[in-house]
Amino acid sequence: MGKFTVATVCLLAALQASSGFSPAGRVGTLVAPTSSAASNTKAFRSPFANSIDNKCSTSSSLYMSEGDAAAAPKKSFMQKMKAKIPPANERKKLIPLASMFFFILFNYTILRDTKDVLMVTAKGSGAEVIPFIKTYVNLPAAIGFTALYSKLCDRMEQKDVFYACTIPFLFFFAAFAFIIFPNVGMLHPHAFVDKIALALPEGFGAPLAIVRNWSYAVFYVMAEMWGSVVASLLFWSFANEVTTVDEAKKYYPLFGLGANVALIFSGQYVRFVSAMRANLPPGVDPWGMSLKYLMGAVVASGGCLVSIFSYMQRNVMTDPACVDQEKQAERKKKKKVKMSLKDSAKFLVSSPYIRQLATLVISYGMCINLVEVSWKSKLKAAYPDPNAYSAFMGNFSSATGSVTLVMMLLGRKIFQKFGWGFAAKVTPAMIGITGMAFYALTLFAPFFAPIAASLGTTPLMLAVLVGAAQNILSKSAKYSLFDPCKEMAYIPLDQESKTKGKAAVDVVGNPLGKSGGALIQQILIFGVGSLAAATPWLAGILAVLLVFWFKAVNGLSVQFDEAMATEES
Repeated sequence: MGKFTVATVCLLAALQASSGFSPAGRVGTLVAPTSSAASNTKAFRSPFANSIDNKCSTSSSLYMSEGDAAAAPKKSFMQKMKAKIPPANERKKLIPLASMFFFILFNYTILRDTKDVLMVTAKGSGAEVIPFIKTYVNLPAAIGFTALYSKLCDRMEQKDVFYACTIPFLFFFAAFAFIIFPNVGMLHPHAFVDKIALALPEGFGAPLAIVRNWSYAVFYVMAEMWGSVVASLLFWSFANEVTTVDEAKKYYPLFGLGANVALIFSGQYVRFVSAMRANLPPGVDPWGMSLKYLMGAVVASGGCLVSIFSYMQRNVMTDPACVDQEKQAERKKKKKVKMSLKDSAKFLVSSPYIRQLATLVISYGMCINLVEVSWKSKLKAAYPDPNAYSAFMGNFSSATGSVTLVMMLLGRKIFQKFGWGFAAKVTPAMIGITGMAFYALTLFAPFFAPIAASLGTTPLMLAVLVGAAQNILSKSAKYSLFDPCKEMAYIPLDQESKTKGKAAVDVVGNPLGKSGGALIQQILIFGVGSLAAATPWLAGILAVLLVFWFKAVNGLSVQFDEAMATEES
């Protein structure tokens, strides 16, 4: 190996190791690559930085064995920059993959902000509706799609499954903006629901709002499914298929950085569209016009996504320099590990390690849901106009992307200096501190009124801002620390535990986390009459969940250290 080549290997390895981790849990799950390199992983180290020390020390030995290091010529700035550029065969698939991920996350941010605006500000609706949608509409839809996806995979090639799952989303979003929404007055049964509401207790207002605004509920579910289906399932399955393990270690973190850039761009686009209403002539529905621009961007971005995927199928998947054709053929013959809901639950219960890992996932989903829904209730009170609500969410998404970029750069330092256990505790600590601050502003609003007045605002707006900060900091901690901790925990496991354990956490843990918090809120709403009246109970339940979360982190940290020690020995 020549001097230049060896030095380049070290430089590339160090560059990619310093990029941080990918936030694949916001929009999806990033499977940590597994190979023989994983056995060299040291405790408290990133799974994306495996074997770097070994490579660099080996390179150093080779370099010295070839001659005196002092006599080596110094590289110019252009030579150093050229050494950082990936080779042509890697660029050929890296750039299209990064572009695909950008367009997917660009769409998801717009859809996520829009779905909340539609449901929270709709007639007879509010933030109280969100828990009911997640439990009784979103969860059944996800289960139904899982069954449909399984049948599609049995009957179609993987590339055709991508088209069959992605294109219908784009048709729906276009139809919603240009056909369904302009006719909601005729499609939504407001008079019928008003008659039923007279005969039912006040606690049934949220379920009736779903029936009243059924097209908005369908849009909400489709927007949620875009994140779980297109981002988590389709993209990462294709990325794992087209990249090698070594390439994944180098470039997956960069996908995460690109994803947060997409958050910033899409957030500002939402804000720009919301601001256009000021120049509309009288008689034009401002929210209807904004919706057309938003969904138009989603369809255009989706068209770019499908086009890039088609390009990769024709030019990358068939190129032996980019994809190993023999391994590709072998991968198609292998059968994936498939577990039913019952089998996943059994496996989860039988393994203490996987059980505590699932507890982390479930706890996060429940805790963030408890605080987020209460915050969106305050947000609606502060911004009842849909366009103003949408503009705020646009700025919120941009801020989330910016803060997450900073947190990702700090994440690797936290892992190196403090280790896995400390890094895993940052997210629950962040949610606990900021969540309790938000609940305190909600419960003791009169006490904080003088403070809010001195800041030139109101207790309501102060609660909205603190709730926004809570969501931004909590999600940035999740993307930069919680998700990498979760993926790192799979490294020391045997192959069966890695595959079945991850399947169990994905099939059982994620739905329980999302619907568990929603179910708690539903029970409280029926019991006390409203989400605002349930706030003291929600604060207490949040504290209890955090205790279980920290306990699971402590237990898993000990098992992780033992497993890593066994792996190294």
